[in-house]
Amino acid sequence: MKTEEIKIANLKCGGCATTIKKELLELDGVREVKVDNDNDSVTVMYKEGIREAITQRLHDLGYPEATEKNGLLLKLKSYSSCMIGKINNL
Repeated sequence: MKTEEIKIANLKCGGCATTIKKELLELDGVREVKVDNDNDSVTVMYKEGIREAITQRLHDLGYPEATEKNGLLLKLKSYSSCMIGKINNL
């Protein structure tokens, strides 16, 4: 198992964190997910060979790795994921 901190863009609140945790834990090989809103990062414990799947899932949710360009479409996706996460927190 490998543990890695991934810096991401568009992280806003606990709703975002809830969505990210739920979605990443659904990937086969992800054991643990911690989201740090203050640090704009996600720490993931995962089996070797699935990092690309993790970053792709984050990108698809609107939370691209911070090294990527952040377009308007990705920001809109992250707002949508944020709202879904807030609803799931209720």
